[in-house]
Amino acid sequence: MRFSFWPNPSQPYSDVLELARHVERTGWDGIWYADHFMPNAADTSAPWPEAWITLAAIGASVPRLRIGTMVAGNTYRHPAVLAKMAATLDHITGGRVVLGLGAGWQENEHRQYGIPFYTVAERLKRLDEACQVVKALYKEPKANFAGRFYQLTDASLEPKPIQHPLPLLVGGGGEKVTLKIAAKHADEWNVWGTPETLRHKTAILDAHCREVGRDPKTIARTAVALLFMTDDQAVIERLRKSPPQQAAIVGTVEDVKATIAEYEAAGVDELLVPDFTLGPKAAKIATLDRFIREVAGR
Repeated sequence: MRFSFWPNPSQPYSDVLELARHVERTGWDGIWYADHFMPNAADTSAPWPEAWITLAAIGASVPRLRIGTMVAGNTYRHPAVLAKMAATLDHITGGRVVLGLGAGWQENEHRQYGIPFYTVAERLKRLDEACQVVKALYKEPKANFAGRFYQLTDASLEPKPIQHPLPLLVGGGGEKVTLKIAAKHADEWNVWGTPETLRHKTAILDAHCREVGRDPKTIARTAVALLFMTDDQAVIERLRKSPPQQAAIVGTVEDVKATIAEYEAAGVDELLVPDFTLGPKAAKIATLDRFIREVAGR
Protein backbone atom coordinates (compact mmCIF):
# COMPACT_ATOMS: atom_id res chain seq x y z
CA MET A 1 0.00 0.00 0.00
CA ARG A 2 1.31 3.45 -0.94
CA PHE A 3 1.15 6.48 1.34
CA SER A 4 1.17 9.97 -0.12
CA PHE A 5 1.14 13.51 1.23
CA TRP A 6 -1.27 16.33 0.37
CA PRO A 7 -0.09 19.80 1.51
CA ASN A 8 -2.59 22.58 2.07
CA PRO A 9 -2.23 25.04 -0.85
CA SER A 10 -2.63 28.03 1.48
CA GLN A 11 0.93 27.50 2.76
CA PRO A 12 3.86 29.46 1.30
CA TYR A 13 5.60 27.62 -1.52
CA SER A 14 8.81 27.52 0.51
CA ASP A 15 7.02 25.50 3.19
CA VAL A 16 5.42 23.17 0.64
CA LEU A 17 8.82 22.50 -0.95
CA GLU A 18 10.40 21.88 2.45
CA LEU A 19 7.61 19.44 3.33
CA ALA A 20 7.90 17.69 -0.05
CA ARG A 21 11.63 17.18 0.42
CA HIS A 22 11.04 15.95 3.95
CA VAL A 23 8.40 13.35 3.06
CA GLU A 24 10.60 12.12 0.22
CA ARG A 25 13.53 11.59 2.59
CA THR A 26 11.38 9.79 5.13
CA GLY A 27 9.81 7.21 2.82
CA TRP A 28 6.51 8.58 1.52
CA ASP A 29 5.47 7.59 -2.00
CA GLY A 30 3.86 10.67 -3.54
CA ILE A 31 2.72 14.25 -3.26
CA TRP A 32 -0.63 15.57 -4.48
CA TYR A 33 -1.81 19.14 -4.87
CA ALA A 34 -5.32 20.60 -5.14
CA ASP A 35 -6.19 22.30 -8.42
CA HIS A 36 -8.10 25.36 -7.25
CA PHE A 37 -7.56 29.08 -7.61
CA MET A 38 -8.90 30.22 -4.23
CA PRO A 39 -10.37 28.83 -1.00
CA ASN A 40 -13.92 27.51 -0.99
CA ALA A 41 -14.95 30.15 1.53
CA ALA A 42 -16.68 33.49 1.85
CA ASP A 43 -13.28 35.20 2.11
CA THR A 44 -11.24 34.21 -0.95
CA SER A 45 -8.34 36.58 -0.32
CA ALA A 46 -6.00 33.96 1.21
CA PRO A 47 -2.89 33.15 -0.88
CA TRP A 48 -3.56 30.13 -3.13
CA PRO A 49 -0.89 29.23 -5.75
CA GLU A 50 -1.71 27.59 -9.08
CA ALA A 51 -1.38 23.80 -8.93
CA TRP A 52 0.46 22.86 -12.12
CA ILE A 53 3.13 25.54 -11.80
CA THR A 54 3.66 24.45 -8.19
CA LEU A 55 3.92 20.78 -9.14
CA ALA A 56 6.41 21.58 -11.90
CA ALA A 57 8.65 23.34 -9.41
CA ILE A 58 8.33 20.53 -6.88
CA GLY A 59 8.86 17.87 -9.53
CA ALA A 60 12.07 19.50 -10.69
CA SER A 61 13.33 19.80 -7.10
CA VAL A 62 12.20 16.51 -5.56
CA PRO A 63 13.51 13.56 -7.57
CA ARG A 64 11.59 10.47 -6.37
CA LEU A 65 7.94 11.09 -5.40
CA ARG A 66 5.00 10.49 -7.69
CA ILE A 67 3.41 13.86 -8.54
CA GLY A 68 -0.28 14.47 -9.18
CA THR A 69 -3.28 16.79 -9.10
CA MET A 70 -6.07 16.00 -6.65
CA VAL A 71 -7.83 16.71 -8.95
CA ALA A 72 -7.59 19.01 -11.97
CA GLY A 73 -10.91 20.70 -12.66
CA ASN A 74 -11.90 19.85 -16.23
CA THR A 75 -13.77 23.13 -16.65
CA TYR A 76 -10.60 25.19 -16.13
CA ARG A 77 -8.65 24.12 -19.23
CA HIS A 78 -9.29 22.50 -22.58
CA PRO A 79 -8.37 18.80 -22.12
CA ALA A 80 -5.87 18.90 -25.00
CA VAL A 81 -4.03 21.76 -23.26
CA LEU A 82 -4.16 19.86 -19.96
CA ALA A 83 -2.82 16.72 -21.65
CA LYS A 84 0.10 18.74 -23.03
CA MET A 85 0.84 20.20 -19.57
CA ALA A 86 0.85 16.78 -17.91
CA ALA A 87 3.03 15.25 -20.64
CA THR A 88 5.54 18.08 -20.28
CA LEU A 89 5.64 17.61 -16.52
CA ASP A 90 6.15 13.87 -17.04
CA HIS A 91 9.37 14.71 -18.90
CA ILE A 92 10.45 17.22 -16.26
CA THR A 93 10.00 14.57 -13.55
CA GLY A 94 11.41 11.61 -15.45
CA GLY A 95 8.07 9.82 -15.67
CA ARG A 96 6.40 10.36 -12.29
CA VAL A 97 3.15 12.20 -13.11
CA VAL A 98 -0.43 11.13 -12.46
CA LEU A 99 -3.05 13.25 -14.21
CA GLY A 100 -5.85 13.52 -11.66
CA LEU A 101 -9.00 14.82 -13.35
CA GLY A 102 -12.47 15.67 -12.10
CA ALA A 103 -15.61 17.37 -13.35
CA GLY A 104 -15.05 20.58 -11.34
CA TRP A 105 -17.25 21.60 -8.43
CA GLN A 106 -16.10 24.81 -6.74
CA GLU A 107 -18.54 27.50 -7.84
CA ASN A 108 -16.88 30.63 -6.44
CA GLU A 109 -13.79 30.44 -8.65
CA HIS A 110 -15.92 29.89 -11.76
CA ARG A 111 -18.04 32.90 -10.85
CA GLN A 112 -15.11 35.20 -10.04
CA TYR A 113 -13.07 34.26 -13.12
CA GLY A 114 -16.00 34.09 -15.53
CA ILE A 115 -15.52 30.37 -16.23
CA PRO A 116 -18.77 28.66 -17.30
CA PHE A 117 -19.98 26.43 -14.47
CA TYR A 118 -22.71 24.44 -16.24
CA THR A 119 -24.96 21.95 -14.45
CA VAL A 120 -23.63 18.83 -12.73
CA ALA A 121 -24.83 16.69 -15.63
CA GLU A 122 -23.16 18.97 -18.18
CA ARG A 123 -19.88 18.96 -16.26
CA LEU A 124 -19.90 15.17 -16.10
CA LYS A 125 -20.57 14.84 -19.84
CA ARG A 126 -17.60 17.10 -20.49
CA LEU A 127 -15.45 15.00 -18.12
CA ASP A 128 -16.32 11.83 -20.04
CA GLU A 129 -15.26 13.44 -23.33
CA ALA A 130 -12.15 14.98 -21.75
CA CYS A 131 -10.90 11.56 -20.65
CA GLN A 132 -11.28 10.33 -24.23
CA VAL A 133 -9.41 13.36 -25.58
CA VAL A 134 -6.49 12.84 -23.20
CA LYS A 135 -6.26 9.12 -23.93
CA ALA A 136 -6.39 9.68 -27.71
CA LEU A 137 -3.66 12.32 -27.66
CA TYR A 138 -1.36 10.09 -25.61
CA LYS A 139 -1.97 7.01 -27.75
CA GLU A 140 -2.32 8.18 -31.35
CA PRO A 141 0.32 9.88 -33.55
CA LYS A 142 -2.52 12.02 -34.95
CA ALA A 143 -5.66 12.06 -32.82
CA ASN A 144 -9.17 12.70 -34.10
CA PHE A 145 -12.19 13.14 -31.88
CA ALA A 146 -15.65 14.43 -32.75
CA GLY A 147 -17.42 15.02 -29.48
CA ARG A 148 -20.25 17.28 -28.51
CA PHE A 149 -17.96 19.52 -26.45
CA TYR A 150 -14.43 18.81 -27.71
CA GLN A 151 -13.00 18.15 -31.16
CA LEU A 152 -9.58 17.06 -32.39
CA THR A 153 -8.51 17.16 -36.02
CA ASP A 154 -5.29 15.28 -36.86
CA ALA A 155 -4.04 16.57 -33.51
CA SER A 156 -0.41 16.07 -32.50
CA LEU A 157 0.92 15.85 -28.98
CA GLU A 158 4.70 15.58 -28.91
CA PRO A 159 6.66 14.54 -27.09
CA LYS A 160 4.43 11.81 -25.76
CA PRO A 161 4.65 11.21 -22.00
CA ILE A 162 7.54 9.09 -20.78
CA GLN A 163 5.07 6.73 -19.13
CA HIS A 164 3.05 4.41 -21.36
CA PRO A 165 0.43 5.15 -20.36
CA LEU A 166 0.68 8.24 -18.21
CA PRO A 167 -1.84 7.30 -15.48
CA LEU A 168 -5.21 9.03 -15.68
CA LEU A 169 -6.90 9.26 -12.29
CA VAL A 170 -10.60 10.09 -12.12
CA GLY A 171 -11.68 11.66 -8.84
CA GLY A 172 -15.17 11.51 -7.40
CA GLY A 173 -17.73 9.24 -5.79
CA GLY A 174 -20.90 9.76 -7.82
CA GLU A 175 -22.24 6.25 -8.17
CA LYS A 176 -24.30 6.49 -11.36
CA VAL A 177 -22.09 8.62 -13.60
CA THR A 178 -18.64 9.42 -12.13
CA LEU A 179 -17.84 5.83 -11.25
CA LYS A 180 -18.95 4.73 -14.72
CA ILE A 181 -16.61 7.31 -16.27
CA ALA A 182 -13.84 5.88 -14.09
CA ALA A 183 -14.73 2.36 -15.17
CA LYS A 184 -14.45 3.34 -18.83
CA HIS A 185 -11.35 5.51 -18.77
CA ALA A 186 -9.39 5.62 -15.49
CA ASP A 187 -6.11 3.94 -14.61
CA GLU A 188 -6.64 5.09 -11.02
CA TRP A 189 -9.66 6.30 -9.05
CA ASN A 190 -9.88 8.44 -5.91
CA VAL A 191 -12.55 9.28 -3.39
CA TRP A 192 -12.77 10.80 0.08
CA GLY A 193 -14.09 8.14 2.44
CA THR A 194 -13.93 5.74 5.34
CA PRO A 195 -13.13 2.05 4.79
CA GLU A 196 -16.89 1.41 4.77
CA THR A 197 -17.35 4.04 2.04
CA LEU A 198 -14.54 2.51 0.01
CA ARG A 199 -16.01 -0.98 0.25
CA HIS A 200 -19.38 0.30 -0.91
CA LYS A 201 -18.16 2.43 -3.80
CA THR A 202 -15.55 -0.12 -4.91
CA ALA A 203 -18.32 -2.67 -5.36
CA ILE A 204 -20.21 -0.20 -7.54
CA LEU A 205 -17.07 0.62 -9.55
CA ASP A 206 -16.48 -3.09 -10.08
CA ALA A 207 -20.05 -3.50 -11.35
CA HIS A 208 -19.58 -0.63 -13.82
CA CYS A 209 -16.33 -2.26 -14.99
CA ARG A 210 -18.17 -5.49 -15.73
CA GLU A 211 -20.85 -3.55 -17.65
CA VAL A 212 -18.24 -1.93 -19.93
CA GLY A 213 -16.12 -5.07 -20.28
CA ARG A 214 -13.24 -3.87 -18.11
CA ASP A 215 -11.22 -5.93 -15.63
CA PRO A 216 -11.74 -4.13 -12.28
CA LYS A 217 -8.22 -5.07 -11.24
CA THR A 218 -6.81 -2.73 -13.88
CA ILE A 219 -7.96 0.32 -11.89
CA ALA A 220 -5.93 1.28 -8.81
CA ARG A 221 -8.07 2.49 -5.87
CA THR A 222 -6.96 5.49 -3.78
CA ALA A 223 -8.57 7.20 -0.81
CA VAL A 224 -8.31 10.45 1.15
CA ALA A 225 -9.12 11.02 4.81
CA LEU A 226 -8.18 13.63 7.38
CA LEU A 227 -5.76 12.46 10.06
CA PHE A 228 -6.17 13.06 13.80
CA MET A 229 -3.47 10.91 15.40
CA THR A 230 -2.99 11.63 19.09
CA ASP A 231 -2.45 10.02 22.48
CA ASP A 232 -4.87 12.48 24.10
CA GLN A 233 -7.94 10.39 24.93
CA ALA A 234 -10.08 13.46 25.60
CA VAL A 235 -9.42 14.73 22.06
CA ILE A 236 -10.13 11.29 20.62
CA GLU A 237 -13.44 11.01 22.46
CA ARG A 238 -14.48 14.51 21.41
CA LEU A 239 -13.73 13.80 17.76
CA ARG A 240 -15.56 10.49 17.86
CA LYS A 241 -18.64 12.07 19.44
CA SER A 242 -18.62 14.95 16.96
CA PRO A 243 -16.72 13.75 13.88
CA PRO A 244 -15.58 16.08 11.08
CA GLN A 245 -17.82 16.40 8.04
CA GLN A 246 -15.16 14.83 5.84
CA ALA A 247 -13.83 11.29 6.30
CA ALA A 248 -11.32 11.14 9.13
CA ILE A 249 -8.93 8.68 10.75
CA VAL A 250 -9.00 9.29 14.51
CA GLY A 251 -7.10 7.72 17.40
CA THR A 252 -3.80 6.54 18.78
CA VAL A 253 -1.09 4.99 16.63
CA GLU A 254 -2.61 1.56 17.25
CA ASP A 255 -6.08 2.84 16.35
CA VAL A 256 -4.74 4.36 13.13
CA LYS A 257 -2.90 1.14 12.24
CA ALA A 258 -6.14 -0.79 12.63
CA THR A 259 -7.99 1.68 10.39
CA ILE A 260 -5.26 1.49 7.73
CA ALA A 261 -5.61 -2.29 7.78
CA GLU A 262 -9.34 -1.81 7.07
CA TYR A 263 -8.55 0.41 4.08
CA GLU A 264 -6.14 -2.20 2.76
CA ALA A 265 -8.75 -4.95 3.23
CA ALA A 266 -11.21 -2.76 1.30
CA GLY A 267 -8.84 -2.82 -1.69
CA VAL A 268 -7.22 0.59 -1.29
CA ASP A 269 -3.86 0.77 -3.07
CA GLU A 270 -2.89 4.28 -1.90
CA LEU A 271 -3.92 6.49 1.01
CA LEU A 272 -3.51 10.26 0.73
CA VAL A 273 -2.88 12.10 4.00
CA PRO A 274 -3.68 15.84 3.93
CA ASP A 275 -1.89 18.09 6.39
CA PHE A 276 -5.01 20.23 6.89
CA THR A 277 -5.51 19.04 10.50
CA LEU A 278 -1.88 18.61 11.57
CA GLY A 279 -1.18 22.06 12.99
CA PRO A 280 1.90 24.30 12.53
CA LYS A 281 4.87 23.09 10.48
CA ALA A 282 6.87 21.54 13.34
CA ALA A 283 3.82 19.70 14.67
CA LYS A 284 2.80 18.40 11.24
CA ILE A 285 6.33 17.13 10.52
CA ALA A 286 6.30 15.29 13.85
CA THR A 287 2.95 13.67 13.04
CA LEU A 288 3.95 12.79 9.48
CA ASP A 289 7.16 11.19 10.77
CA ARG A 290 5.33 9.21 13.41
CA PHE A 291 2.77 8.03 10.88
CA ILE A 292 5.29 6.88 8.28
CA ARG A 293 7.46 5.11 10.90
CA GLU A 294 4.96 3.66 13.32
CA VAL A 295 1.89 3.17 11.12
CA ALA A 296 3.33 2.57 7.66
CA GLY A 297 6.43 0.84 9.02
CA ARG A 298 8.87 2.69 6.79
